[in-house]
Order: sequence, then C-alpha cells, then structure tokens
Amino acid sequence: MKRRTQFTVLGLLFALLLALFLVGGCASSGSSSPAQAPEAQKIQPIEKIKISSLDELPVHTYPIKGTMSELLDDRAALAELRTAFHADIEADLAKYEINDTATLQGKYRTLATLALIDGRNDEALHWLGEVAALEDKEASRLTSGMTVRALLKAKDQLPGNYTQAELQDAFGTELQAYVNQLPYEIVQDKIKAGKGRAEYLSENLLRGVVQSQFDPAVAATGEMSADQAGAIIGMRYAMDEMLPLNPVVAKVYGDYIKENAVEKENIWPAREFTFVDKMMRPDVVVGVWDSGVDAKVFGNHMYVNEAEIFDGEDSDGNGWVDDVHGIAFDLDGVANPHMLHPLGDQDGKLDKVFGYMQGFTDLTSAIDSKAASDVRTEMANMPPEDVGSFLTSLSFGGLFSHGTHVAGIATEGNPYAKILVARITFDYHTTPKAMTMETAQRLADAYLATTKYFMEHDVRVVNMSWGWTFKEIEGSLEANGVGENAEERAKMAREMIDVLSKGLHESMAAAPGILFVSAAGNDDNDVEFDVVIPSSFDMPNLMIIGAVDQAGDPTSFTSGGRNVRVYANGFQVESEIPGGGTMKMSGTSMASPNVCNLAAKLFTIKPELSPEEVVSLIEENADPNEDHPNILLINPKKTMEMVK
Repeated sequence: MKRRTQFTVLGLLFALLLALFLVGGCASSGSSSPAQAPEAQKIQPIEKIKISSLDELPVHTYPIKGTMSELLDDRAALAELRTAFHADIEADLAKYEINDTATLQGKYRTLATLALIDGRNDEALHWLGEVAALEDKEASRLTSGMTVRALLKAKDQLPGNYTQAELQDAFGTELQAYVNQLPYEIVQDKIKAGKGRAEYLSENLLRGVVQSQFDPAVAATGEMSADQAGAIIGMRYAMDEMLPLNPVVAKVYGDYIKENAVEKENIWPAREFTFVDKMMRPDVVVGVWDSGVDAKVFGNHMYVNEAEIFDGEDSDGNGWVDDVHGIAFDLDGVANPHMLHPLGDQDGKLDKVFGYMQGFTDLTSAIDSKAASDVRTEMANMPPEDVGSFLTSLSFGGLFSHGTHVAGIATEGNPYAKILVARITFDYHTTPKAMTMETAQRLADAYLATTKYFMEHDVRVVNMSWGWTFKEIEGSLEANGVGENAEERAKMAREMIDVLSKGLHESMAAAPGILFVSAAGNDDNDVEFDVVIPSSFDMPNLMIIGAVDQAGDPTSFTSGGRNVRVYANGFQVESEIPGGGTMKMSGTSMASPNVCNLAAKLFTIKPELSPEEVVSLIEENADPNEDHPNILLINPKKTMEMVK
C-alpha cells in the first residue's frame, strides 16, 4: 500500500531511477527535428492486440548468475542483457497496441538509453522525439532529456581523444545554451529538483540501492524482472556517462536559478476560505483514513468518543479498544489501539530523520539551508552498505508524519471540523512484506469495518491519500521470492488486487452518505491502465484528486486519467507533523486533503448537502488551467460564496 507523498522507499527509489533515465524527453528549445528511426525499427504488424491494463502485458524475466551488484560491474553480461531486453521491448511494441502514454514513454525512454549505450545516437534522438510527442506537461517536455542532448552535442564538437575536463567544459556550454532558452516561470521547479539530484546522486548511493533493494529480490527469485533489468542498465549508463557531469549540471542549474530568482505566482492564498464568523455551527466530522494522527497536535480539533476511555479495554462495548479518537489496523489488517505507528526499529532515530526530511525537501527546492547541506553531505558520501537503512528511516519518517500532515491540511481554517482517525499501516522497509491472500482478505474486511465505523460516528467526508497498485503487490511477491515464476506472481497479484478492490469498493458503496476524497497518485500514469485503487474507481461519492503547483500548473509527478475530477495544490504544502512542528511536503497526498478541506467547509455551512451535490459544487466552481483546460483547479472562496 502506497501513500501519495515523496517520502516512501518506493517513491525515493522511483525518483532516483527516473533521474538515471535522463533521456526521458527532449528539450524543444533550440533543438532540431528528431532523427528518423532506422528502417529496422519500423515493424509493421498485421494486427496488434489491444491492451487495456498494465497486467495484460507479458511478463519478461532474465536469468542471472550471482548478484545484481556483481552484474553492475560485468560489462559482458550487461551487453547480453541489453540485447535480450531490447528484443523484448521491440516485440511488445510490435505485437501490442498500447494506448497508455506513461507505458509507451517508459518503453521509448529505455530504447533511447539502449541506443545511447551502443552509440546509435540518431536512433536515440528518434526515441527522444517519440517521448516528447507524448508529453502533455510543458515543464517536463522542455527539460526532460536536456542533459543528454547537451552531452551528445558537446561530444560532436570534440576531437576523438578529448579529456574529461574538455568534455565537462563543452557540456557545460551546451547545457547552458539549452537552459538559457527556457521560460523560468514554467520550468523553475523542475530545474530546482534537477539541481538537488545532481548534488546528492553518487555512485555509492546507486550501489547502495542495488544492494538493499535488488540483491535480496534476485536472491529470492533467481531471476531479474524487466523493471530490474532496465534499472541496472540505466544505473550503469548513469555511472559511466552522467554522474561525472553532475557538478556541471548543479552549477549550470544553480546559476540559472540565481539569475532569474523570481518565484512563480502563488495563486492559492487568494482562493482560500477561512471561517471568521461567530456562529455556533454544528461540528463536521472529518475522517482521516491514513497512517495515523498525533492527537496532541490538534487538541479540540479531535473527535472524541465520550463513552470510551484510555484503559486498554473496550470501555463502551462497541468492539473497539481505546477508540477515543478513532480506530487502527496493523500491516496485516489486525485491529490495534495505536493512533500513531509505533516507533519499533526506528526508536531513537526520529529527530534525525525529521532533519533529513526537511533537508531533502530543501535540497530538491534549491533552498540553501543547513538541513539541505547536511543531507546533501550525508547522501553524497554514504557508503553503499548504509543506503538501505537510510532510505528505510527516511521512509518511516514520511509514514509517521503522513497522517498528521494530511489532517492539518484537511481542517485548516475550519474551527468546526473534528478529526476522526482511521489508521492503516504502510510498509516502510526496502524489502516490503509479501502480500498473501489471507492478508488481502483481512484488509478487505477491515475496509468494511472502517466505513461502518465512519457511518456510526457521523463522518461526512473522508480523506484517502493512499492506494494499492497491481505492480506494488507483484513487487512484494517478487522481493520475497513467492511463487514458482514471474507468471505465477502476476496471477497471484491480480487475484489479490481484485480482493482488495472488491472489499474497498463495497465498503465505500455501503456508505453513500459519506464523500470519499482520494489522491490520484504520484507515478505520472493513468490510474485505470496501471490498475490503481481506489483511484480507478468511478463512484458518485468519490472524488479523485490530482496535484498542481503553486501557480496551478500540473506537477511532474501527478497521475491522471478520466477519473481525476479536480486538481489542488500538492507542491511544498506546509502542515503539522507529530510533535507539533511543521514541514513542507509534496504529493497528491497533499492535494487531496485540500479538496477534503473544501468539502468539509461545504458540509459545515450546509449540512443537508449530499456527497453528489458537494462534488458538483466543487467541480462547477473550479477554474480551468489556462494552458490545460481539462485541468480544473479548485476555488474554495468562489465555491463557498456560491453556497453562502
């Protein structure tokens, strides 16, 4: 189960691996037309098989001798892997009609990387163009792949016996030329994040990811998945070509930021609505279905079950122990009384982890703080054997903070809002616990019990900044060596996601008087094609929310699809964390509670509204993004004025 914010092991690894595939798009400014693909690439099948979801694509695996860490340094074995990997991608594209943009972009990125490694630069430029043609986010289209284009242009101008210093100088000149043509107001967030990655990415960090994430999984299964194969190929390319250029990238991006130094206009303060009246309005109960909430932070904002006391017993006889502020379930779907996740193996590390979280946020936002400096130094010089525990601790910090941060956003500016906690548990370890059918069924039962509890306690709106994906469950099975082979794991994952999907859908359908607000996800994908729940559900009492930045432009990470109803601010949103401090976090996890906040205010001012009416009010009073009319930006002030 994934929460929709930046601090997860999977999210951090995704950011790292995405940074390696630096050929992901093309910088259109100043570039020539993409080269044509070689004739050998133009496969014309008679009729393709149409694919409607990710799990319908074939599963590819590759044999491996030894460990992934050893493979990373075995040039001959990597060459063999690239040949087989390349053939499988071409075969898939020839045989299947894939209408999902994110999936196609991933395959085209990989083909570009493979072409670059083998020196087929014209072919690489072709695939870069194919990726760009599918990109609907302007900032991503303008910046993605820019470093590779600059590198290729620099190499073309140098003699065959150039030195590394000469390459760095030429690369810096070309990259600067690309960057200087970019509209800062559009690309600034991408450039800041790129600068941060260039400052912390190191060979040791990548080797640590392989040791902590890939080696155990391969040891368990005896083979590589296609995702692992693509990652290890990309890592080798990054270590050979891109990492040595990171200081140049950081300097060029840093100079560009300093020279422009104009922040995007923040459209959200002018749209806020805060209750300032002195009316004695009835309370509105807001369910925070998340990783837990620090009740001490919110005081009178917490819902209180007056019939229960903290005594380790079921004082009111309702079947729940110590449910003063709500209920909780552990990773296996078993009820427990903890409103916050127990510290467990992270006991004593939390203060340091919070510092790392703040530093990571500052670093990727080009904020020159002590916290950013500390985490940059830590990540850049970390020995590979320490990377796994570092990522685990950082992920735990995100887990521990997530629900509290969400609760703060969901209730900001509404003194009538009362937070009822429904804690679920996320796995924060680099090797996640394998899902079982028994666990899936317990979780499905827990969903039904949770929505029943919501109804019994008059909850009107629930925020759900989390979800399950088919790939996530399949990955947990793979990491633990469950199943005879990849095909069996895919079948098991499909069955388990179906159980979870059925249980979650039925639980929400059984509560038609409650509005559920869910984050779309941070994988820049189509939530239907990738089999993501609940984001792929189409229900009258459910809103799926995408993320935009401070200016209302789509973030590079936000997922989409026809079920995404509106968009809200999910970039560097400040809110509370356990213990009473605050922190800025990014993700659709932060966008969703902004919409939950508006819904709660609508229920506050007009309790007789139905979920469907609230959905209509929010959508009808949202404003289309000027450049992306299909992206509707919530407008709380306008919406509330319409109701008042």
